[in-house]
Amino acid sequence: MQLLGNSEKPSYMKNKINFTPPQLLVMGFALTILLGAAFLSMPFSSASGQYTEFTTALFTSTSAVCVTGLVVVDTGTYWSHAGQFIILLLIQIGGLGFMTMATFIYLLMGKKIGLRNRLILQESLNQNSLQGIVRLSKYVLITTFLLEMFFAAILSVRWGMDMGYPRAIWFGIFHSISAFNNAGFDLFGGFRSITGYVGDTVVNLSIATLIILGGIGFSVIIDLLNYRKRKALFTHTKLALCTTAVLLAAGTLLIFLFELDNMLRGLCPWGKFLASFFQSVTSRTAGYNTLDIAHLHSYTQFLIVILMFIGASPGSTGGGIKTTTFSLLALAVLSLVRGKVFTQVFKRTITQDQVIKALAVLMLAIILVVTVSIALMVVENQENFLLVLFETVSAFGTVGLSMGLTPELSHAGRLLIIMTMFLGRVGTITAVFALTQRTRKTQRIKYPEDKILIG
Repeated sequence: MQLLGNSEKPSYMKNKINFTPPQLLVMGFALTILLGAAFLSMPFSSASGQYTEFTTALFTSTSAVCVTGLVVVDTGTYWSHAGQFIILLLIQIGGLGFMTMATFIYLLMGKKIGLRNRLILQESLNQNSLQGIVRLSKYVLITTFLLEMFFAAILSVRWGMDMGYPRAIWFGIFHSISAFNNAGFDLFGGFRSITGYVGDTVVNLSIATLIILGGIGFSVIIDLLNYRKRKALFTHTKLALCTTAVLLAAGTLLIFLFELDNMLRGLCPWGKFLASFFQSVTSRTAGYNTLDIAHLHSYTQFLIVILMFIGASPGSTGGGIKTTTFSLLALAVLSLVRGKVFTQVFKRTITQDQVIKALAVLMLAIILVVTVSIALMVVENQENFLLVLFETVSAFGTVGLSMGLTPELSHAGRLLIIMTMFLGRVGTITAVFALTQRTRKTQRIKYPEDKILIG
């Protein structure tokens, strides 16, 4: 029998494990969720002072980190102030990305951001280049905090008219951060979101503005701020803004027409427009609602499913397949119909690999939504397909709107929604890269081309 000397180590000790940026990103989000769940399960986090059942704490932590807003217990009444603060902190970390927050701490400590951390930051912010990635993260942090505090002040003053100012200030800060990060958590109690302010101009426009700014993407905001210097906008910015505007306008008009004889009845003309506009905005990934979602017409609910599935823009606090993915595929189809070889937008040609990636994102999203919806119908013994589809897409798009199924979910149903929220936040493509490969390798072998019948 031979003994190993002190200078000799097993072969598995010699090989250092190197994780790819997608793997580190997925693990970072998972660890943040588990840590948040551990804190939320403690007695100091609940209003009753009792331990919280772990699946409830895990669901709430996942919903907060993935900036979704789906809840199984009422945020305003179940959680203590400490628990609400933990949820708010998880929302901020999840919305900005844990790497952006880590970069902020590194900069405060005067430490240099290494290449490996820059690669993870690039993956977290969904950027195509490493150039200026640290500077972008600084802009993201500064812009986020300024916008959140500005609208927190407005909401605090408004709600100060309805409640005591200490409570109004906390409400203003909480809902401002939740809205900008497209989280949808609220403190009003009773799972009713902000339905009590359906006709309030200040509350509606403040929260809607935060949702839009948080959903268009940080790179778009920075590009707009630099417009005076450059006198031009990037193609991505133009496409994201145009798609967002079209979706908001179409959603507002259709919700107005669909619900004119239903949920909008009894409101003044301005109130009807405000309610329609707000529902169109929040359906994109925010989760707040001023109309009772469960009592909307079924075709309005299906319209919201479509808006939730498309979601926000890349590099934002929102989820979904993303606006640019949707518009890129629409442009590719339009090019095919017109007999064009290339996909073009704003006098620029989109590379074929981006079109293929957009198609992959769409297909993976459809597979995930369909699989989870069927699984939910089985484990919950639920025959209402639209009800299940709504909750599933809401989880995937990190929206948080609900028709009432989420609070009634079994443990198995909760785990399915937890998985869906997680994959919706980190991105299906990122999750696939994290699970299937350690490094992205260039394909060196090309087989002979061939054709198959399509359509």
